[in-house]
Amino acid sequence: MYIAPYVPSPPQVIRQMLILSELKAGEVFFDLGAGDGRTVVMAAKDFGARAVGVELREDLVKKALSTVYENGLQDRVTIVNGDMFNVDLTSADVIFLYLTTSANEKVKPKLEAELRPGVRVISHDYEIIGWKPVKVENFCENQTLGYPSHTIYLYRKV
Repeated sequence: MYIAPYVPSPPQVIRQMLILSELKAGEVFFDLGAGDGRTVVMAAKDFGARAVGVELREDLVKKALSTVYENGLQDRVTIVNGDMFNVDLTSADVIFLYLTTSANEKVKPKLEAELRPGVRVISHDYEIIGWKPVKVENFCENQTLGYPSHTIYLYRKV
């Protein structure tokens, strides 16, 4: 069941989200709805994380796997072709979301049940209703626009 459309995050926004989440080398990073894999590749390649991308659509999984292999990251990136609700998140240090508010609402009970205290959840443009963000950043992807075009929400599991 698809709970959100495929809309890829721009690379500048992904980088800012990874910086804001304070992702460190060796940490376990999950992207729920990984799309073409750009986020898990950046998390592994530029931040040294062990990254897991979970994607339901087979065409996007194939594209993500291709990108992982092109970058030689198969030892640090895993792409799961499956439903995010069936993936064990207990090893996560950081969870990346670019879903909708209603999709975040659906995944929230899973996050509450499986994440350890201190795990960071970073969400692009859509908040998690009922959770209090530790930081909200308005990010301007394109400086020529002159106004923030993205909102980044950072949460920490208590």
